[in-house]
Amino acid sequence: MPKKMHNKSMLKTVMKQKKAAMYKLPENPLEFYISEEAAAYGRKPPFTIHYDNPEQSVKLLKGDCIEILNQARENSVDMIFADPPYFLSNGGITCHAGKMVSVNKGKWDKSKGVEKNHKFTLEWLKACQRVLKPNGTIWVSGTTHIIYSIGFAMQELGYKILNDIIWYKRNAPPNLSCRYFTHSTEIVLWAAKNQKSKHYFDYQLMRKMNQGKQMRNVWEISAPLSEEKRFGKHPTQKPTELLSRIILASTKEGDLVLDPFCGSSTTGVVAILRNRKYVGIDLEEEYLKLSVKRIEEAIAKKETKLFVDEKVSGL
Repeated sequence: MPKKMHNKSMLKTVMKQKKAAMYKLPENPLEFYISEEAAAYGRKPPFTIHYDNPEQSVKLLKGDCIEILNQARENSVDMIFADPPYFLSNGGITCHAGKMVSVNKGKWDKSKGVEKNHKFTLEWLKACQRVLKPNGTIWVSGTTHIIYSIGFAMQELGYKILNDIIWYKRNAPPNLSCRYFTHSTEIVLWAAKNQKSKHYFDYQLMRKMNQGKQMRNVWEISAPLSEEKRFGKHPTQKPTELLSRIILASTKEGDLVLDPFCGSSTTGVVAILRNRKYVGIDLEEEYLKLSVKRIEEAIAKKETKLFVDEKVSGL
């Protein structure tokens, strides 16, 4: 190679390394970053920070979860709860509060066909697997419309499926068509990052919560109460009771919990009240604003509880 060409090549390499060095991995896993390769080509983070509370270790990001997680710190998350699109917005009807309403939830919930839907499922599950710690776990909720695709994708990616939780809704709405059995359950799959994972499970606490008996995989829990929707409604909001059980079962205090489709951030509310760190990701500005209201209320409740505890203990 001619000397001039060699020097030019060396200069480009040095410049690229200097530029990439500006984007080193953060020590705090709540800080997302741009990969060195992307930084070297001048790319910007694929998200905006919608809310950031370092004192409470809470962060909300607006953007595509696949793009964000593919450039986030690897092996940094202890637990993920994901409530992905169920692809049910097909013009049908359902019953809500005794009234006939449309099932359409938004563009994000429209089906693109079986193959494209499954490809999307594979992509976001792969991105989640990347950021999970070696012993981390993921919980994914879904109805019959999507849960089997999720289970198959988990097997394709090498996840270790630990349990299928049957969430039985005591107050499920009736079936208006009278042509099917009334839908009153959702499945929540619990899986470890891979076959080598040594996942955390607080067996004793779950047994204590179940009157001293082993807790089974059928959970009878009501849909979200009206109090949980007082700041606004999300069409697929999960009850705090469900998330509380999930987070208590599979994480320790101080662990980092991620929700890649956070919606109104029920996961975040419970994480805060249970002394866990939280990162939520969503594309919809409306629901991120709703999340902020709920998160700030949870922080206020937590601080009030701490203040009461301090007074009682005499500290």
